[in-house]
Amino acid sequence: MRVLAAVDKFKGTASAAQVAAAIGHACWELGHECVEQPVADGGEGTLEALGGANRTSVVTGPLGDAVEAEWRFHRGVAVIEMARASGLTLVGGAEGNDAMAATTTGTGELIDQALDLGAKKIVVCLGGSATTDGGLGCVRAITAPHRLRGVTMLVACDVQTLFTDAAPVFAPQKGASPAQVDMLRGRLERVAQMYQEQFGVDVRTVPGSGAAGGLAGGLVALGGRLLPGFDLVADEVDLHDKIEAADLVVTGEGYLDEQSFEGKVVGGVQAMGADSGRPVLAVVGDSAPEIRHRIVHRSLVELFGGQRAMNEPLWCIEHAAKDLLREFQS
Repeated sequence: MRVLAAVDKFKGTASAAQVAAAIGHACWELGHECVEQPVADGGEGTLEALGGANRTSVVTGPLGDAVEAEWRFHRGVAVIEMARASGLTLVGGAEGNDAMAATTTGTGELIDQALDLGAKKIVVCLGGSATTDGGLGCVRAITAPHRLRGVTMLVACDVQTLFTDAAPVFAPQKGASPAQVDMLRGRLERVAQMYQEQFGVDVRTVPGSGAAGGLAGGLVALGGRLLPGFDLVADEVDLHDKIEAADLVVTGEGYLDEQSFEGKVVGGVQAMGADSGRPVLAVVGDSAPEIRHRIVHRSLVELFGGQRAMNEPLWCIEHAAKDLLREFQS
């Protein structure tokens, strides 16, 4: 058989590339071909799925300190994960954050560098931000924003939150007090008015513009296009064509639940498989009981126990994949 391993990371235990390689090894041992394709939903892991970092730049971190941010530039295409430059983990989580001061400046500096290198397409992955600055730090860090007119800017966005709602919806998770949430919302209103005056775009009405504390809205003001993260990645890696060329697709992620079928990798791959008439199976770290009927899968915790699944994930993934493949053939 020709098998496609189109998988997400198992968060905290294995990268998407490692998961795909373990499934590939299972296929090889059983005499099947396998194409290994890491996939992501636009958040953490998307940079790897789109080829991995090949550059590191020192930029302004969320609270003004210098940080080293990995990103990718290849053949005129830049891939930037905003969390690498402006992420909450860079400041030690909500406890270490200053929700009022946190800035997206570093993300803008990466976009600026991509433009300096002659980028024709810039992919910006949102998620994991420390910020609620409406993307103002990012916008101000881009010298001569008119250069973006000749560039395709795609923004991976998996929420529908409106611009000013970014404050009440997300800022508390970033360490903001109730009083600060009110101040941040007011600030986002003013930023939106500024974008409308400067760029002629009312970001307040755009679904998803509140993603990453309003960074999505700032990028929309600059001409960026918001896309569901999985769809963006699937398009960039030609996933549809790879599914068409396969006899069987094996997908997977760390935890399978209802959210897996709402814009995440497993649900997205399953839907594409259905459209192409290709069977889709899954290997997962663990699964919620209520969704076990949604896709044929193997759970590492169920097969090998929680401790082994955490300590030896790649061995477990390989053996779970063999089990799935044998059942499919029988």
